Amino acid sequence: MRRILVLVKQVPTTESVRLNEETGTMIRTGTDVAMNPLDLQAVEAAVRMAASLDPAITVTALSMGPPQAASALREALAMGCDEGVLLSDRAFAGADTWATATTLVGAIRTLGDIDLILCGERATDGETGQVGPMVAAMLEWPVLTYASRLEVCGNELRVGRAIEGGLEQVACPLPAVVCALRDLNDPRLPTLSGKIRAHEASIRVLSAADIAVDVAHLGLAGSPTRVVSVTYPSFRRKAELIDAMHVGIDASVRTMQRFLGMEKEST
Repeated sequence: MRRILVLVKQVPTTESVRLNEETGTMIRTGTDVAMNPLDLQAVEAAVRMAASLDPAITVTALSMGPPQAASALREALAMGCDEGVLLSDRAFAGADTWATATTLVGAIRTLGDIDLILCGERATDGETGQVGPMVAAMLEWPVLTYASRLEVCGNELRVGRAIEGGLEQVACPLPAVVCALRDLNDPRLPTLSGKIRAHEASIRVLSAADIAVDVAHLGLAGSPTRVVSVTYPSFRRKAELIDAMHVGIDASVRTMQRFLGMEKEST
């Protein structure tokens, strides 16, 4: 094995999610952000695997997003990844899962020499779980989803998949894509030396011109799905004060039944 690639994504914190109502796309700048929580398990698995198999294996973290997404890559570097690569270009903006996977595959082919790709099972800002399997399909690689156990034996990948009612044991040859669940491992906390190394590291930035993908297939223009409208739920409350001391228990019960639509018709 020569290189393990980890797909990481910077996502808004739950309280900071905002949508552009005109384009239907998520606003990713000027908000509180963090690495997608499920990607932490993927990073941890990649770093552990490289250390146990061969220290010469390179672990590369790859992300797509605005320049501020470099902070997610630095977090991955602080955890033990060897290098970070950021796909950042206005041409990538507004991409749906299909266009995102297309862009990532273009970068993966540009990087080359990749034997295993790890990613989180889903991202908290979209909850689709589509990008990992799409990347595998476009590369024509096997994909193993819902991974809660992971082991490499020679050129074979063995995964325990969490399914309803138990654990399914599956295996496939490398190269492959694995989508990790939260219970795959307990991600480490970055050390001080790791944070210093991450801070000093250079992040490689790839633009649309650096990957062999037709720009018509990138970003919002290359996305076959659209958010056509954005609406927000309205909160309506109806309250009625019932004073049981003045109207009596029976009257209070009848008032409550009427309020809840439970009052029976008189016969």
